Amino acid sequence: MNSSNVAAVGYEEDSQTLQVEFNSGGSYQYFDVPQPIFDGLLNAASVGGYLNDNVKGSYRYSRV
Repeated sequence: MNSSNVAAVGYEEDSQTLQVEFNSGGSYQYFDVPQPIFDGLLNAASVGGYLNDNVKGSYRYSRV
């Protein structure tokens, strides 16, 4: 992943759980994220910007 803030992302289709690992070392799971949101994240010109605009504040999350 080519991002200044995000080290890696993963997605579990069955549970619709998005996991995001940040370069700072933090890792978060976002719940009930639809597949198209994950697909958009993978294709975004700015991964961090996409997360801010489409994921953060829109889905339940937990730090892991």
